[in-house]
Amino acid sequence: MTSIPYGGRRPGPGTAELARSLRKSSPRVGERVIEGLLFLAALLSVLTTIGILVALLGGTLEFFREIRVADFLFGTTWTPLFANGSFGVLPILNATLLITGIAILVAAPLGLGAALYLSEYAGQRSRKVLKPVLEVLAGIPTVVYGFFAISFVTPSVLRPLLGEASIGIFNALSAGLVIGILIIPIIASLSEDALSAVPQAMRDGALALGATRTKVARKVVLPAALSGVIASFVLALSRGIGETMVVVIAAGSIAQLTLDPREPMQTMTAFIAQAALGDQPVGSLGYNTLFAVGTLLFLVTLLVNVISIRLVRRFREVYE
Repeated sequence: MTSIPYGGRRPGPGTAELARSLRKSSPRVGERVIEGLLFLAALLSVLTTIGILVALLGGTLEFFREIRVADFLFGTTWTPLFANGSFGVLPILNATLLITGIAILVAAPLGLGAALYLSEYAGQRSRKVLKPVLEVLAGIPTVVYGFFAISFVTPSVLRPLLGEASIGIFNALSAGLVIGILIIPIIASLSEDALSAVPQAMRDGALALGATRTKVARKVVLPAALSGVIASFVLALSRGIGETMVVVIAAGSIAQLTLDPREPMQTMTAFIAQAALGDQPVGSLGYNTLFAVGTLLFLVTLLVNVISIRLVRRFREVYE
């Protein structure tokens, strides 16, 4: 007769018996199929990136057989479609970085402020209404933003403030401001997700020590979510660098090397949109210029993402 320990309960199965009971009894085909599909999805993303780079390299190498790399990277005159063209990319690179910088200066404080409000101050009902409304901005076609810049921002906002004589209808400042509005939802949504992921216990502990909600948000929650906030900034930066329609409509098509945002400028994406209309014969120098500019744009975006990965890893906080 088997004795029962005190308490009336039989001892549970041993470790070996428990391991045997949890061991799979038959091959889980469904899990392997899902794992394979997920691997294919990741592989497809990598292959797409490699395919884009390979497609760009052919025309880029043809371009640099005729134009020196130093003349392309450090030249200050950009007229590649003229009969005796100049191929210094600095004017359109400068315009791209200047307009994107203006956009980040607009979007970073507004997007982060919206994220802090939604995460730390807004009630549940307010959050359910405000966050979808904010994200609607990301769904508006960029051509609409371009016409908004040229028909409202410049004539109704910038010209009354700066004077009609000091700023033209096409200018980098208007394009930068509107791109900043365009990328606010990216920063706000991703930063709000990062802030909301901070454990509630950290907030409760700070409040228990007598900190105000503002101090908790500024000195506890924001530093803890810094890696996610930085990632949102970099993603918005990449989105601003690649924006096309706003700069095509609002910034103009004059490639000039200047730091004055009141002047019309042409960005790299605007040049690609202007030149890729089928007017350039395939294989011509003007046609290959598109590939050279596209490769440079790819490398700039890649550099931004590499820097972002390093920053995210440096400031990442792990909670258990």
